Amino acid sequence: MESNKKSFGQWILLILNCAALCIGGIAGSLLIRFYFLHGGNRKWLIAWLQTAGCPLLILPIWISSRRKQPSESTHVTPKLCLASVVIGILTGFDNFLYSWGIAYLPLSTASLLVAPQLGFNALFAFMLVKQKFSSYSINALILVTMGGVLLALHARGDRPKGVTSGQYWIGFFATGAAAALYGLILPLVELVYKKTTRRITYTLVMEMQFIMSSSATVVCTIGMVVNKDFQAVGREARSFDVGEFNYYMSLVWNAICWQLFLIGVYGVIFLTSSLLSAIFMASLTPVTEMLAVVIFHEKFTGEKGMALAMALWGFTSYLYGEYLNSILQRSNVLEENRQSRESATLKQEESSLELVVEKLKLNKTP
Repeated sequence: MESNKKSFGQWILLILNCAALCIGGIAGSLLIRFYFLHGGNRKWLIAWLQTAGCPLLILPIWISSRRKQPSESTHVTPKLCLASVVIGILTGFDNFLYSWGIAYLPLSTASLLVAPQLGFNALFAFMLVKQKFSSYSINALILVTMGGVLLALHARGDRPKGVTSGQYWIGFFATGAAAALYGLILPLVELVYKKTTRRITYTLVMEMQFIMSSSATVVCTIGMVVNKDFQAVGREARSFDVGEFNYYMSLVWNAICWQLFLIGVYGVIFLTSSLLSAIFMASLTPVTEMLAVVIFHEKFTGEKGMALAMALWGFTSYLYGEYLNSILQRSNVLEENRQSRESATLKQEESSLELVVEKLKLNKTP
């Protein structure tokens, strides 16, 4: 009964983390595009906001720590801290690449260019954590890559007003690089979870997230200082198209939404794998694209429609492959259990037969 309750609790926690990932990722992407559309131009500032909400984790970490027994050692070790810092530094640069890309691209295009992250995640997960690599995952990678190539071939008709051709291509490649780098970061987090000898708890996951986010924030803070973003915030707020109050509110909600997104990402990796986390992020593509078209009145061209269809096809192919793989694994486990039971039964019968033989020998002895 206790194990059933634990399993039910883990399912509830998984659902909550998936919801946090989806809500935070979609809202955060929309808020970034809102900022750039209405006069914002500070890319390091937006990169900084994607992890600057990490102080929000202090209270839940403290509450969770207080509930543990004094004998339980669930806090980060020096090695885990160092690994978290390295991943955090990579995250800081990834945030900047994403901000750089979305500054020059329509959100509907940027979201499609992030879709290949699923393929990169599968590749790096295969290399780092020995994730199975099936024909379905290869098919998914080919499809989402073809979608990106299709968008590249028809780039001119999608360029926003005021964005030069050079800036558009910078945004195009920056977004693709961000997808590739984040496809590496997620399996790295899973690898750290698997390699540590410390028992992984949700408290430990939040502590590691805090260190990763803090490290990424330091990287982006250095970028803001070099780019003189702190001095420019006041001027930018006063010239913001929809008012100074909305400017600051967009920054605050950016920080909150992206921290919610990270809670969901690392929580899903902790409860399942980096693969499922990437699948959920890929599933945000059609939702983000449709919302960008509705809210920001972006063009929905035929090329975007075909790229979206390829992304969905690849996503479905990947899910189907994972479904078949789970059935195969379950079948293998059942077969192993059956063979184990048959072996145990055979040994028991042999033992009983030996006892009978021994008794017969004793009875024949004068």
